Amino acid sequence: MRIRPELHMQEFGERFHLHHTPYTLSLDGKRLFCEFFKELRVPDGFSSNISYSVNIKEHKISGLKSHDYYVILKHFLPLAIRNLLNDKIVDPVTELSSFFSNLCAKVLDVDKLHEIESKIPFTLCKLEREFPPSFFDVIMHLPIHLATEAMIAGPVQFRWMFPIEQ
Repeated sequence: MRIRPELHMQEFGERFHLHHTPYTLSLDGKRLFCEFFKELRVPDGFSSNISYSVNIKEHKISGLKSHDYYVILKHFLPLAIRNLLNDKIVDPVTELSSFFSNLCAKVLDVDKLHEIESKIPFTLCKLEREFPPSFFDVIMHLPIHLATEAMIAGPVQFRWMFPIEQ
């Protein structure tokens, strides 16, 4: 079938070896990723102190609120992964981050919203080519409709749930 032959199991004598996927970080990559967030300093009021939620020994980031995840996706994730993963992964993640940055701007430009609305299906297709189908649930289809919603309802800061969550 020739479906991603680089990910097929390789036979070495009596054993088989399964290669890592392009989006999987090595142990050093996980350490560098966690160190990036551990050393991250942001201005007061920008987000909570993300470095308190990072455990470098276990390679985990946990205990964040939804606003912190939003800040990571919008601002820091493209910076954190740009030297750790290949361009086939980094480019669509950066495009997705840019999409949310444009969508959540204080002042919306209708022409820019039409532009990002036309580009987001291609970004999601790039993600679908690299990530497994199990990654894509119903929520991954949501960005296609968000630009239209912003054109109808206006800037997102009047509609989002961050103040209510706190």
